[in-house]
Amino acid sequence: MKIRPLLLGILVGVCMAGNQARSECITLQDVSCGSHPALPPATIYVAREVLTLDPDRPSASAVAVVGDRILAVGTLAELEAAAGDQPYSIDRTFAGKVLVPGLIAQHDHPLLSGLTMNSEIIAIEDWVLPSGTVPAARTPEAYLSRLGEANARLGDPQETLVTWGYHPIFHGKLTRADLDKVSSSRPIIIWHRSAHEFILNSQALESLGIDAAFISAMPESARQQTSLEDGHFREAGMFAVLPRVFPAIATPKRVQQGMQFVVQYYHANGVTLGSEPGGLYSRALQEAQNAVLSRPDNPFRFYYIPDGKSIYAAFPDTAISETEKTLSWGQGMTSIMPKRIKLFADGAVYSQAMQLREPYLDGHNGDWIMEPETFAQAFRIYWDADYQIHVHVTGDAGLDLVLDTLETNMRRHPRYDHRTVIVHFAVAQADQVERIKRLGAIVSGNPYYVTALADAYSKHGLGPERADNMVRMGDVERAGISYSYHSDMPMAPGQPLFLMHEAVNRTMVSGRVAGADQRNTREGALKAVTLDAAYSLGLEHEVGSIVPGKLANFTVLAENPVTVAAAGIKDIQIWGTVQEGRKLPVQQSKVTRARMGPVPNDALFPHLALAQSGGEDRDICALNHLLAAAIAEGS
Repeated sequence: MKIRPLLLGILVGVCMAGNQARSECITLQDVSCGSHPALPPATIYVAREVLTLDPDRPSASAVAVVGDRILAVGTLAELEAAAGDQPYSIDRTFAGKVLVPGLIAQHDHPLLSGLTMNSEIIAIEDWVLPSGTVPAARTPEAYLSRLGEANARLGDPQETLVTWGYHPIFHGKLTRADLDKVSSSRPIIIWHRSAHEFILNSQALESLGIDAAFISAMPESARQQTSLEDGHFREAGMFAVLPRVFPAIATPKRVQQGMQFVVQYYHANGVTLGSEPGGLYSRALQEAQNAVLSRPDNPFRFYYIPDGKSIYAAFPDTAISETEKTLSWGQGMTSIMPKRIKLFADGAVYSQAMQLREPYLDGHNGDWIMEPETFAQAFRIYWDADYQIHVHVTGDAGLDLVLDTLETNMRRHPRYDHRTVIVHFAVAQADQVERIKRLGAIVSGNPYYVTALADAYSKHGLGPERADNMVRMGDVERAGISYSYHSDMPMAPGQPLFLMHEAVNRTMVSGRVAGADQRNTREGALKAVTLDAAYSLGLEHEVGSIVPGKLANFTVLAENPVTVAAAGIKDIQIWGTVQEGRKLPVQQSKVTRARMGPVPNDALFPHLALAQSGGEDRDICALNHLLAAAIAEGS
C-alpha cells in the first residue's frame, strides 16, 4: 500500500509547549506540494487510542511514522484516504493498546541506582525487580541468615561481598565482629539503606588499608562519626573512607552489571528518555556509564546536566570553560546537555536538613549544601552565561534563598524564558508558588516524599500542616506553572506511572489522603512525565507529545492513565515502547512491571523516615557528586 503525499491536512502540527498551552499547526498540506520521487516508506500504527497531548487534537487512533519521526496523526481512515505514491504499511500490534507520549525519567541517578540494585539486596521491604522478587528481611535473625546465604553463594573466596539495604531499627546493631563471624577471609561491605553509612569486616578493613593510622589522619568531624572497633563509618566518617571503599563497590564488573540493570528496569517501566541533573563530575565514571547506555540498541536516550557545585568549587574563575569541557563526554545514546547546570541550596529531605522558615518541632536547624554566598556567586556566573539552572532546594527558607537570588539576577540582567527549575520542592508555601510564577521559574517535584514521609513527619519534624502539604503540586498546577515529576532513583522507584499515581492520589499506606488540595489532575500528571518533563529539559520541540515532526517516542499501555480508576494508575501494564521509530517490546519476566520497586507496608515508612532523619546535609544528589570526588581522589 502507498500513502498519498498527505494532502488532507489531517493532522496537527507541532505543539509549542510553554507555560501557557498553545500550538502552531503545520498541516500536512504545508509539506505536500510538488512531486515526491523515492519517498521513504511509512508505518501506520493503529491503536485503541492515541493520547497526543496536542490541544488541537488530543486523541486519535493511528499515527504514521517515517524513520525516527512522526509523519501524521489521525484515524486509520483518514490516513488511508490520503494514500498515494508514498509506500506504507499498517501495523496493528497496538490495536488493543493505548499510546501515550514516551515517558521521561526527568531526574534520576543511573550509576547509583545500578550499584545499589545490583548488590546483594537485604532490605526491610520486598524489592520486585526484572529478575524476580527479593524478599524482605525484617529481623536481626533473618538479616544474618540471608547474609550467610549470600556469602555461601559466592564461589571465589576472595570476592568482596557488597550488600545494600541494612537498617538497624529492623536488623539490630551490626558490627565488625558480627561480620567476622560470617567470614574472616572474605571482605564484606554493608551499605546502609540510606547510602550514608558503611560497616566493614576485618578483612575488608585490612584489604582497603583502613587502619588506626588512616583514621587518625581523618578530619575531627569524620573521626567523631567513625568506630574502627565496630568497623562502622557514618556520614562524615563514611565520606572520609569513601575513596578507599568505593572502588571496591564500583568494580568494572559491578558497574557494567548495574548499568545493564538500569537499561532493563527503565525500559520495563516505559521510559524512552532520561536525565541526570548534576551528573557525576568524573570523566571515568561517565565513560563507564557510556559503555552500556551509549549503545545504539539502548531503548532510551539519556542526558546529563553538569554538576555546577563541584565545578565551581574546583574552578571558581573558569567555571564556564570547565563546564563546556564536559560536553564531549557523552557519545551515542548519551549526551551532556549544553547551557544547562545543576546547583544546590539546602539539605536533604530524608535527613530533615531542609532550611525552614519556622523551626522544626524539636528545634534543630537545617543545613546548606552550598553556603548562600557561594550559591549566589555560582548562580550569577551561570546566569550571565545564559545557562538554564536546575536548583536542588527542599525547604521553604531554602526556596526563599533561591527565589531571592533569581529575582536579583532578573532585575540586574533580565532574561527571557530562562526556565530556572526548582528541583525537589518538598516544603514550600503558597506565597512562594505565586512568586515562582511571577519570576518565570518552573518546578520538578518528587511526589514520593508525601507517601514515604507525611505520616511520620506530621509527628516528628514538621507537624501536620507542613507534612501534609509537602510537594504542593496542586497549587503549582492551579497557578499555571509548568511542572514535572522525578524519582531521584534510587531514593524512589524510577517509574513514571508510579509517580503519576502518587501525585494524583496522595494516599498514605494507611489509606489517609495527605493534602487533598495538592493532588494533580490526571492530564496534568501525564504531562508531568512527558511534555512538561521535556519542557524542563528544553526538549519539548523534539519529544513529549505525539505531533508531526517530533521524534516517534511512544509508551504502549494496556489502559488509558487519564481515564482508568485513579487507584489503578500504578498498576497499568506496559507492553513496551516505540523509541525513535524502533518498536521495542518489554521482555516478559516472572514479575509484572506494575509492582517493580519497593513494596510498601504499614511498618516500613514511619521507621524509615525517622531512621533517616538524623543525618547531615547530604542526600542522594549530594552523594552523587561526592562519589565522583572519591573516584578522583582514589585514582
